[in-house]
Formats: sequence, C-alpha cells, structure tokens
Amino acid sequence: MITFWKNGTGLHEISTPEKNCWINVVNPNQAEIQQLTEKFLVPPDIVSDILDIDERSRMEIDEEWLVIIIRIPVFDRGNGLPYYTVPFGIILINSYLITLCCIQNEVLSEITQPVRNKKIDFENKINFILSLFLSSSKTYLKYLKQINAETNAIEKDLEKSTRNKELQKLLKMEKCLVYFITSLKSNELLLAKLRNSKFFNVNSYNDDLLEDVVIENKQAIEMANIFSDIQSGMMDAFASVISNNLNVVMKQLTSITIILMIPTLIASFYGMNVPNFLEKSHMGFGLVIFISVALSALGLFFFKRKKWF
Repeated sequence: MITFWKNGTGLHEISTPEKNCWINVVNPNQAEIQQLTEKFLVPPDIVSDILDIDERSRMEIDEEWLVIIIRIPVFDRGNGLPYYTVPFGIILINSYLITLCCIQNEVLSEITQPVRNKKIDFENKINFILSLFLSSSKTYLKYLKQINAETNAIEKDLEKSTRNKELQKLLKMEKCLVYFITSLKSNELLLAKLRNSKFFNVNSYNDDLLEDVVIENKQAIEMANIFSDIQSGMMDAFASVISNNLNVVMKQLTSITIILMIPTLIASFYGMNVPNFLEKSHMGFGLVIFISVALSALGLFFFKRKKWF
C-alpha cells in the first residue's frame, strides 16, 4: 500500500505525489515495488534490502540519495513470537522522502495521528527522521511495558503450575527481549553514525528533538536489559519451582496409595483360607471394616502431622 502525505497545518494525505512530499509504503506488492524503482528511481537492491526481515540497521549515502534502515518493534499475537522487530527504511531521493516497511506498524501510527502530526516538522528532513526515531523508541517502551505485564501474569500461573506450558511462554518473552535489545543497540550505533555524518553537519536540526531521541533510546535499552536479567533469573527459579511442585504432588499421591493399601491388606488377611477367630464371630465383617477404617484414619493423622497433605 502506498500513501502520499503533505505538510499543511499538519500532515494530511494527498491523492497524487508532489514535490517534497512524504511517500509511505507498507507491505508493497510487485506493482508498487515496480513503481518505486521506475517512477521514483529507488535502487532495486535498496528496496529488497529493506524488505528483508533480517536486514540490520545501517546507513548509506550516495550523491543522489540517502538510505537509513532502522529496526522497529512490531506486535503480532498470531506470530510465533508476539513481539519482534523488522527493518524500516527511510529514503531521501529526488526531493521525495520515502518510508518503506514490510508490515503495518505502530511507529507510523504515532506520526500520522491527527492529534500528534501537527507537531511534526516535515519541511526539515532531519527533524522528520528524528521524529521517526523518537516514535520508534516510544513504541519500544510501550511494548516493553506490555511484555513486563505479560511476564507478571505468567509468573502468577507458574507459582502453582507443574507443566512446561508457562515456562515456554516465559521463554518466548525472553526471546522477544533479546530481539529488542539487539535492535535497540544497533539503532543507537546508527544514530551516533548519523550524528557524525556530513548530512547532519550541513543541515540544521532541532537539538531538543535529538536529545529526546537519545534519552528515549537509552531508556528503552536499559529497560530491556533489566527485564531480560530478571527473566533469566526467573526462568531458573521457576524451573526449580515446577520441579518442587511435581515432588509435592508425587508425595501426596504416594501417601494416598499407602492409606488405601491398609484396608486392602487387612481384607486380604481376612480372606485367606485359614481358620481364625473372626470366622466364628457374626461380627467378623464389621470388625474388619472397623480395623481398616481405624488404621487408615491413624495413617491419615500421621501424614497430616508430617504435613505430607
């Protein structure tokens, strides 16, 4: 899907591309990719790199274009990992600013919402790129809080669980954090490289906006590292908890088996084909039942006293 945006009182969508407009491309089909390469003269290898899910964060500067690829967070409950990262490309070419991503994401939602886009400085391309960086960092922070909330919910289930299902959920959250940390650090290196590039040196930009981007990105890295360290320790701790819970269940089942064995043992002795005094008494069956219940109750009392139940 291709949309075209222009600056006015804020960003607003237009039907056809104009000079100095923003072209946003999300999950393009083959015809839209061909339009990018033929009409807007974007190099085909750049398009294929950005659409590669494993592409790293980097920057390329040519005489005719500038390409910046960052890693942004994506949430998809239907995916194997609910939180992961994908490449997001920013291309400056022939007075167009083009953004390209292989999937719909919340980073662009932060930019295009009418309530917020009035603050976006689109005329200054550097400020707009920094706004995308800032939106990406805020989305990381938002998803990190969601991961922490989901981890806390899994933790409550793990306290009473004897299954591996909750541990597998926790492992997925830890993998999400690893992807986030790797992408955030690569974005931090890219931002440092961008700040030292000639593109930054020859153009003016908002110092406060740049400072906000640096602070938000560092905060996201620190939060991801903290959550990752907590989850690593939690995985080891709860693996022991699950094993201990299983031992408790086995101990209880063993105690029940022993108690049920007592009346079975007495009934077996009574049913043996040997003479005994109970056979001569009309209360023999009742005495067997009484002895079985009494010994079973005594065993139950013993196990409760030992806190095996």
